[in-house]
Amino acid sequence: MASRETSPGRIAVVAGASGLVGGYCLNALLASPCYQRVISVARHASATEHPKLVQQVVNFDRLAAFPPLEGADVFCALGTTIRKAGSQEAFRRVDYEYPLRLAGRAREAGASRFVLVSSVGADAKSKNFYLRVKGELEKAIAGAGFSSVLILRPSILLGSRAEFRLGERIGQAAARAGQFLLAGSWRRYRPVPASEVGYAMVEAAQSGAVGTHIYEWAEIHELASRARECSGTT
Repeated sequence: MASRETSPGRIAVVAGASGLVGGYCLNALLASPCYQRVISVARHASATEHPKLVQQVVNFDRLAAFPPLEGADVFCALGTTIRKAGSQEAFRRVDYEYPLRLAGRAREAGASRFVLVSSVGADAKSKNFYLRVKGELEKAIAGAGFSSVLILRPSILLGSRAEFRLGERIGQAAARAGQFLLAGSWRRYRPVPASEVGYAMVEAAQSGAVGTHIYEWAEIHELASRARECSGTT
């Protein structure tokens, strides 16, 4: 793994901070000494207040240009479910079009690093619609012109969302019970706490890695552990 960057004064842009992973990512960014300013772009302002936090209410269907973001890091945790979106078309708009639009605007403004939450099994050629959309987005972001694209591919996320999702709760319970049966190459399908993914996003951005890099269960766990060590938490 590349050496850790510790230079302060950087700018972070985070999208999806109202979600499960995005919320943890925002907390990690606000706590990090590496970032002087954290810009949260969302459809609605949140109740979170912090001296470093700038909340920017946006319409992702008509996303305006960003102010200069030379060298900034962009963290994208936008996402929904087909059931919540209501259709495959609506799902694709949130999980593909919005992140890609965000990437385009951020790159135009001078952002250099893009950190994306995707999904284990993402593949632009997959027959599964969900995994195909995720794979297509990864490919598009990788070609958007950033010097660094860091993609996290978690499996089932562990954690409590603001809204109740019965299927997800059942899946979490089953995943917890059977995770130790997933060994070797199957480890990447182990469930992972959403908090680990959020903190791993920020830690990955400190690696100084150039090019496109993909992190699955083992790497996400390692990044989160490293983040806890550096912050002095357990």
